[in-house]
Amino acid sequence: MTDPIADFLTRIRNAVKAGHKVVDIPGSKMKREMTKILKEKGYILNYKFEQDGVRSNIKIALKYHPETKAPAIRTLTRVSKPGLRRYTNVEDMPRVLNGLGIAILSTSLGVMSDKEARQKNVGGEVLCYVY
Repeated sequence: MTDPIADFLTRIRNAVKAGHKVVDIPGSKMKREMTKILKEKGYILNYKFEQDGVRSNIKIALKYHPETKAPAIRTLTRVSKPGLRRYTNVEDMPRVLNGLGIAILSTSLGVMSDKEARQKNVGGEVLCYVY
């Protein structure tokens, strides 16, 4: 696998389109941090990190509207790819859907959302957009 973050996003995107309640994803530190951000911002219900020997796994409970069954995650877009990295500074930080969505960034202070990065006055690599 050449791009594990794209695989992470694609698994979530496919599970949402299929209407699944839970999705299993092979774990890594970057994916754990991205999962925590998705939970903090209200895009997923819950998550669970499982460790069996060397392998780690992430179980994510997807969030849907109780009446309309519409998913909380409408779009997941990979921005920075292995072939073309996208970096931004604080002044040029992207606003996703005019502030209604989030951008997940990998900064020198760790993985965080665009709002946190603006508060801490730090830029970095734009991993993905979520809305």
